[in-house]
Amino acid sequence: MSTLICPNRSMPRYCFGEFVLSPRRRLLLRNGREQPLIPRYFDLLVFLIERRGDAVHRREIFDRVWSDVVVSDGALSQAIRTIRRVLDDDRREPRFVRTVSRHGYQFVFVVTEEEDDGGWPDKAPTVAITEGSAPSDDLYGPLIQQITHLPASRTEEEEQREAAETLHALGTTEALRRLTGSHPFARALLRDTRWDAAEAGPVPILGGPDVISVAWHLARLRLRRGAGIAAARWTTASIGGGAAGAVGGAVGGFLLAVAPGSAAPPAVVPVLAVIGAGCGALAAAGVGAGLSIAESLLRSRRTLALIAGGAVGGGVVGLLVQLIGRWSLAVLVGVDAPVNGGLEGLVIGGAAGLGFAVATAHVNGGLAAPRGLGRLRAAMMTAGACGLAALGLAMAGRSLVGGTIHAITQASIGGQAILTPLGRLLGEPGFGAVSAALISTGEGLVFGLGLALGLTFRHRER
Repeated sequence: MSTLICPNRSMPRYCFGEFVLSPRRRLLLRNGREQPLIPRYFDLLVFLIERRGDAVHRREIFDRVWSDVVVSDGALSQAIRTIRRVLDDDRREPRFVRTVSRHGYQFVFVVTEEEDDGGWPDKAPTVAITEGSAPSDDLYGPLIQQITHLPASRTEEEEQREAAETLHALGTTEALRRLTGSHPFARALLRDTRWDAAEAGPVPILGGPDVISVAWHLARLRLRRGAGIAAARWTTASIGGGAAGAVGGAVGGFLLAVAPGSAAPPAVVPVLAVIGAGCGALAAAGVGAGLSIAESLLRSRRTLALIAGGAVGGGVVGLLVQLIGRWSLAVLVGVDAPVNGGLEGLVIGGAAGLGFAVATAHVNGGLAAPRGLGRLRAAMMTAGACGLAALGLAMAGRSLVGGTIHAITQASIGGQAILTPLGRLLGEPGFGAVSAALISTGEGLVFGLGLALGLTFRHRER
């Protein structure tokens, strides 16, 4: 294979066959006509051409093209399939993109590099058929029939997604019009694949037939493709929250043990660390699950979805902890103490969703997992949102873990983890409003930080 390379050019354009690809202008032309590709798929094509001649490992592709999100292996397969459709390539006898078994992909066509500063051909209209035209049923009929039933295998599922993308290229509105009857699975599939087809038009759910059934099939499609990633994300979020809780509990226990007038022994440090780890892990499990599921299911209302998902996840876990904690204290030790959890989990979870959504607002096409400064920014904004929410709860008289421990200790006989000495360190006669506010805010900050770092953790091996 030979490749013609012109030296000393920072960003050339690439010519191969009847195609011209301009990274600088973000255009792919075929015989002068623009071939639409969504941004990530365009970047993938550029990357493969830049590395032409090499068998590029899947891990390298994920690190380059999906550097700010975590996606399933199916996302790469779909991207390659779309690129092949646009290039009119055949995976069985590839002209352009070859699959390297158990490794990755390779661009195999001869490429010529040119200067991209002049002589650019006039851009013609896109190849996609315009909405409202009426192509032959030979184009639409077989494709529509292919997507109107549930797939029986993984291979058939991928073929159905390819058929749905082709229908988008032909014309989304016309495809929906010809989809006579409700066909909820077909509508859900068209809705899901519209994000991967640059030519796709809107596929509304509300106002259409069988809204609930379509939404159900859409949720199943997205969760099935992203279940593994969501589960891994939930696990690392729980670990992050647990680690943050352990650190916060240990620091609080140390301050309590060394505070003047405190009766707490040194053993209070590991005890509070274990309590903090357990509470942090449980809370992060609920909030992390809500955020992961929401981000997997909804793409068009991401911020609202993350707020709602975090709030529901945190609220459910908090309510369970609240009920079990009260019952356990009453049954085992006969203590009737005000154990909080439900409202606090709802508020903190919603705040975490808001902070994380704002920090990663630019992300699309997967579960947000920024790196470097982007990851630090997401962690700080999530921590800040959780800290403010915790402060608001404290001002409303709703304590988090520290305040709850103080209340339980006060109601117990011989308890040594009372937090009055910490209040005295802050100039209060006891554990008052200022102490509660500062401790709650610190808990919220540490929890949000650990949660966000866990959510954005990226496994190196794929």
